[in-house]
Amino acid sequence: MNTQKRAAAIHDISGFGRCSLTVALPILSLSGIEAVAMPTALLSSHTGIEGYTYNDLTDEMPLFLNHWDNLGLEFDAIFSGFLGSQKQIEIVSDFIDTFNTPDTIVLVDPAMADHGKMYATFDKAFAKKMATLCKKADIIVPNITEAFFMLDMEYFEGPYSQEQIETMLKELSKLGPTKVVLTGVCFNDCELGAASYDSLTGAIEYSFSPFINQYYHGTGDIFSSVLLSAILRGFGLDQSVHIAVDFIYDCLIRSDKAKSDALWGVNFETGLPKLAKTLGLI
Repeated sequence: MNTQKRAAAIHDISGFGRCSLTVALPILSLSGIEAVAMPTALLSSHTGIEGYTYNDLTDEMPLFLNHWDNLGLEFDAIFSGFLGSQKQIEIVSDFIDTFNTPDTIVLVDPAMADHGKMYATFDKAFAKKMATLCKKADIIVPNITEAFFMLDMEYFEGPYSQEQIETMLKELSKLGPTKVVLTGVCFNDCELGAASYDSLTGAIEYSFSPFINQYYHGTGDIFSSVLLSAILRGFGLDQSVHIAVDFIYDCLIRSDKAKSDALWGVNFETGLPKLAKTLGLI
């Protein structure tokens, strides 16, 4: 591998609305990581904004894979996010089989559900397929809704008990990944955050920030991108989760004060210099 870390980011790209590749690429690059993009779809905006256009790139994905394989590319990390179909899950599974090495970190963000519901185009069969992809991951980063669906459990709203969260973490780890980061964790109405579990050490850690009663699109993509960046910079799992939670909270505070349209995503860009300092880059 090169001394500079290289990550393959497999996500859709939405021209407007801060999410997917438009947040993953700048965050990885800011962190000193070479970001190599495999777009899964091209959208004029994310799907929460009315009137968006959509261009499916499923047929292009194997061409990317084959070209990069012919070039002999190697990756320190493989990072997948929103995948639009079971076929795309199969292609990403092939990608992992092709490029994974003992030193590669495979992070899967099973982006498919939120607020107790699957996204409109998905069903339980898709959740089961996504669970098979998670078997090939080192780290998975589901939100609480996605965890319920992948575990084939009936969703219920929090606050949750510590026992419930820790049971979910361990059950998610049984899908295959050695490390699980669960977002959307709350034990009360005042705080929201994430929990992590390392099955190799048995360590379970929590990180919380004050609850902000506003949902901004794309924060999950930002969280996963910061988490992976911190891990590739040499931070431990629990430290990386803390960094990601703190970064998201700062973004939410900044956007809330500015009364930004929640559909347009959070102002993460202004926080990048602070993130660079946190990661030891400046």
